[in-house]
Parts: sequence; C-alpha cells; structure tokens
Amino acid sequence: MSDPHHLVSQIIARHSRPSGDASALMTVLRETQEALAWLPPSTLSQIAAALGITRAQIEATAEFYSFFYTEPVGAYRVLWSDNIIEHMAGSRPLLERLCKNLWLEPGKVSEDGLVSVGTTSCIGMGDQGPALLVNNRTLTAMTVDRVDTMAELIRKQVPLTDWPAEWFVVQDNIRRKGLLLDHGLTNGDALKAAIARGREPMLTEMKASKLRGRGGAGFSTALKWEACRNAPVHYSAENPGMRYIVCNADEGEPGTFKDRVLLTRYADLVFEGMSIAGYTIGAGHGLLYLRGEYRYLLDSLKSALARRRSAGLLGKNILGSDFDFDIEIVMGAGAYICGEESALIESLEGKPGRPRIRPPFPVTHGYKNQPTAVNNVETHAAACLIAARGGEWYASHGTTKSAGSKLLSISGDCARPGVYEYDFGVSVAQVLADCGAGSDTTDTQAVQISGPSGITLAAHEFQRRIGFEDLPTAGAMMVFDDSRDMFEMARNFAHFFAHESCGFCTPCRVGTAVVARLMDKMDNHHGSPYDIDEMFKMHRLMQGASHCGLGNSACNPLFDTLHKFRPSYERRLHSTNFEPAFDLDHALSQARRMTGRDDAGAHLNNTHTAQENS
Repeated sequence: MSDPHHLVSQIIARHSRPSGDASALMTVLRETQEALAWLPPSTLSQIAAALGITRAQIEATAEFYSFFYTEPVGAYRVLWSDNIIEHMAGSRPLLERLCKNLWLEPGKVSEDGLVSVGTTSCIGMGDQGPALLVNNRTLTAMTVDRVDTMAELIRKQVPLTDWPAEWFVVQDNIRRKGLLLDHGLTNGDALKAAIARGREPMLTEMKASKLRGRGGAGFSTALKWEACRNAPVHYSAENPGMRYIVCNADEGEPGTFKDRVLLTRYADLVFEGMSIAGYTIGAGHGLLYLRGEYRYLLDSLKSALARRRSAGLLGKNILGSDFDFDIEIVMGAGAYICGEESALIESLEGKPGRPRIRPPFPVTHGYKNQPTAVNNVETHAAACLIAARGGEWYASHGTTKSAGSKLLSISGDCARPGVYEYDFGVSVAQVLADCGAGSDTTDTQAVQISGPSGITLAAHEFQRRIGFEDLPTAGAMMVFDDSRDMFEMARNFAHFFAHESCGFCTPCRVGTAVVARLMDKMDNHHGSPYDIDEMFKMHRLMQGASHCGLGNSACNPLFDTLHKFRPSYERRLHSTNFEPAFDLDHALSQARRMTGRDDAGAHLNNTHTAQENS
C-alpha cells in the first residue's frame, strides 16, 4: 500500500474547498476509508488540519454514520440486510452459516483481523434477497452454496474483483410500466421544452400539473419551487450565494427500491428533472445525495453526468441559453434519518445528519444557508413529463387530489416482486393480483404500506386505494401471507427505529429503545398487559415530544398490528400481572439440577408447585 498520509493528501486535493468549508467531508471520509479500510486517528487529524475544521467536528461526523469505521473492521466487512423481508427469505440462517464457516461470532472482528460479519438496515434489495454488502459492494440472491464459497474466498483473501461476477448482479425487476417508465423521451427533450417555454411559464405548468412530492409527505412541488425562487439569496464575503437543487436519493425506508431502478435505468431523466428545477427557480448548482447502500451505482451515475456535459445538457450556457447549471453526487454513509430533508442538508454540509429546528425551512435557508429545493428521485423524473407534455396532460392522469402515477416497490410473499407503476387510485387488491400474491395454499393476511413509518392493512382493507386522499406512500409495499407472524414484523421494525434514531432528543432516543426491549421481552414469553400499556405510554410521549417524524411514527406498526392482529401478541403474554424480563429463579435451575434439589426451599418463590423437568 502507498503511504497513507500521501493517499489522504491526494484525496483532499481532489476535493479542495476554502478553509473551514466541510461540504466535502463526506466524500473525503468515504474515499479515505475505501483506500485504508477504516479511519485511523492520525488520518482524522490530517483531514481536520487540511480542511481547517476541528478534530471534534471530524469525529462527530465519522462516528454518526454506520458505514464509517473509526476502529478496524477487517479487510472484509460483511453486512447482511436485516429487513423483515430478508428474514422471510432466509437471511438469518445464512448469516449464521457464514459465521460458523469463518469461526466468527456475529458482530465481532476475527482474531486475525481479516473479517467481520454483522447486520445493517434494509439495503434496497427486497426484490432479490437475501442480500448483503461486502465492503459496501452489493451481493444479491444469496444461497447456501454461495455462502460456503464466500467463506472460502475470504479465508484465501481473494480480492472482491475476483469473486464470481454473477453474485454482484442487481436485477431491475420492472414488472409494470406507466407514464414515467414508458416515457418515450430522448435526452434533452424535456429540458429543451422547459427553456423554450421560459421560467415563469414552466412554473405555471408545474402548478397546473398538481405534482406532489413522491417522498410520502405529498407537498406541492410547484409551491416548493416557487418559495425557493422567491427567497432572497444570502451573500457574504465567504459565500457568493446561489440557489440549490437537491435530489434526495436516500431511499432508506425498508422495503423501498424504486429509486434504485430509476437511477439504474432512467438516470438521465432524473438529472434532466433536476436541471429543469434549476432552470425554473434560478438555481446554479445541484446535488444528488445517494444512499451509501447504492455505492455500486456511483460510477455509472458519474458517467451519465459526464455524457450530459459533453452533450451540452450540463455546465455553462446549456443548450445555447444563458442557463448555467451543474450537478455533483454526494454519498451518504448509512443513516436512515438523512431521508429527512433538513438532516440530509446537514449531511451534505459534512455534519452529523440530525434534523434541524424549523422554521426556517430549506426553501429559504437550506444548503450553506441558501434557498434550497429538495425533492426526491421520482419527483424530479416526473418533472420531465410535465416539461415535455404540459401540466394539464399530467393532471389528467390519476385522481383529483393525486395527479400522475406512482412507482411501487413490491416485496415479500408474492410470485413477482419488483417495481410496478400505476396511475394514482389503484386499489391494493389490484396490485396484489398483479404481483401474484396468494396461492392455492396461502392467503395474503397483511400489507405494509410505505415501510415501517406507514400503515399495516389487514385483508378487509385491500379495497383501499393508493393516493394522498387514502393511502399516501413513499413507494414500499410489503406483502405477508397467512403463514407469517405479524408480531415478528412489528418487532423487526421496533429494532429498526431504535437503531436509526439519531439520538438528538431524549423521547425518541430512549423511547425507541424501550419499545424494542419490551417487544423482545414479549417475544421471550415474559410479557404482560402491563408491557403493552408501557408501549402505549412511550408512543404518546414520542408523538408529543420528539424532535422529528421518526419518533412520531416509530410505533405505527406496533399499534396497527396490535389492533388488527392481536392474537399474535396475546399468545406471548405469560401472565396478567407484571413480570420481569429476567427470571432469577429460572436462572438458578441448572444449579438445582446439579445439586439434586428441587424442594420449595431451593426456590425463590416458596409457593413453587411445578417440577422443572415435568
């Protein structure tokens, strides 16, 4: 290996910024870690000195994100996706088999420092699991044979570049196309139409389209763009000031993978939509925030940007106009909370991704304190259709309150998982029929809409419709047949929220952890109605006092499943009274067997009546 100090110096030089500007920090840390396998203390000091920021700032950022390592994690860092859909596909036995083959305890680094095996949150591969990351490279469709071979490759220290290529194949699995996926546009068509129309008329078309944000909240895209356009730019000696366009490609909601497909097959449409937004509001720069789990897409996305620059679709005087605009890609590093737009902006600025106090809102004080319009991948792509075909045409599809189409990521118990596009207003029952849910031996008992923060539907609700007036969704749709235990789904989600809480506010930091422990207690058959009451109390506390939406929605799947699938909870209740999670008397059972005693005096509870061996 080359001199680490020299390597880091080269990385920093590639991303030069004025002293004190930490906006390149995420990229510098990622590239440094890819070169060195982790972030040694001396390297953090070097980066801090070069960027003109404190070592404490560097450490705060490096330690916030799951994919940055300030301690060695091995030459091979294996992370299995821990989503409930992956569990249903058999990920846990495969993880255990790999650890057994490597003589390794999960969550630990091997004694020789070669490898570590653990879990991470959903990596966006629910349609082709079990899936995992090895050194942030995605592997799909894992099997027993692949796991056994992987263990051998790791023991022999074979580079990832020499592993079987088919392991790294990510299928698009586009099952149904609609307005967006069958758009028929060529590169530049939509941007030419927008520039020919003019900035103000383009905004008028956006208003006519009734396009609402596709991230789940459904805020009017035109109103957001207009507010950003009208907000004053903030000038200073250090900052010349400009408006920014940010594309939120951090689709971290478990069960969601439709943005992955758009970035793979329709990257030009996304970048063109960002450019149209930039033109309309007078922005000079765009940033695409790509989730760390999609590292494998980075090179192809950079190539797409280079092609667009060569074609005159990015850069100076785009298409011969006075419009100057360019786009850069910044990668996240494993933090679900960065899906929230202000937390995402904090991350873009090189900080821990914690949501900001609002107001002010990003449209007036966003990236680098400048007016910033943040929309997700699907929203930017949809803007191209509006620019090319007009707002009224777009609004003629879907429903009155939900114009256009929606991409759905379907996974779980269905014959054809993948990405489906429908005009808004489609029923859940129709989607289930199209994806092949249910069979001769099983029926669909539940559907989770919009991931853990969404809503759980029981079978009697399947006539409900996808749309902002009924079932708003960021795009995830997980299917569970009647062989599944819905308590296990809720418990998996409880642990997800406990892991992904940013820790900023006490109600969410403590509340999510308490709920996860109570769910584990019930799973160990030490639960009681008291524990359910405690979870209700935590829910009320988090809803009323949490800093952001994570704490407000953390208990949604718990209460939906409690109300609609209560027997899965009740069979885990051990008594009608409070029972501690740790049973000391039971823990002493081995000692009693060793001494041959099982009389009343050998028990903590002298009313013991049952024999342990009965």
